[in-house]
Amino acid sequence: MQRIIALDMEGVLTPEIWIAVAQDTGIEELKRTTRDEPDYDVLMQHRIDVLNRHCLSLAQIRDVIADLPLLDGAREFLDELRRRWVVVLLSDTFEQFDDHFLELMGYPHLLCHRLQVVDGRVTGWKRRLDDAKRRAVTAYRALNYHVTAVGDSYNDLTMLRAADAASLFRCPPAVAAANPDLPCATEYSELLEWVAAVCVPDMRHDRSLR
Repeated sequence: MQRIIALDMEGVLTPEIWIAVAQDTGIEELKRTTRDEPDYDVLMQHRIDVLNRHCLSLAQIRDVIADLPLLDGAREFLDELRRRWVVVLLSDTFEQFDDHFLELMGYPHLLCHRLQVVDGRVTGWKRRLDDAKRRAVTAYRALNYHVTAVGDSYNDLTMLRAADAASLFRCPPAVAAANPDLPCATEYSELLEWVAAVCVPDMRHDRSLR
């Protein structure tokens, strides 16, 4: 059986974009993320309302993103995963935010959403699909892939529950406490060790064994 490693992006490989924007602009209301609000529709409407109230443009957000690094050790972790397995990023970020990070990560396969923009201002957003992360994992499993999933927030939980194996990574204490059956790693070395130890039928999926 072939194996896919499905990773969330923000909080797992990259900083939280909206927190970075909040810190850069001083708009404290933008610090609210999926770690705080389980309902993504509510969260995004809140963000859009705040952006419009402060007349913050998409270009200004992209300028903040352009200065952000990956999390320390993230590129090495990602490269080691890709050396051995197929990797896909399943994120609730947006296509208009991703080019800088995709370059830093070596252009991984990323599935995400799209913002609606009018005259340079964010006016709404378009889901690729409802519950897209879970549905992507379910689709990969239907194609006879073994899926190992990693996330850090409330919006990752349906993806994690749909996977063959799943772990949290550097998640808030409340998320970990509400999901005590899921392992929770805090370092990439620990997470990589856990991924490698997951029992998968037919270990020929591991590229290092070819």
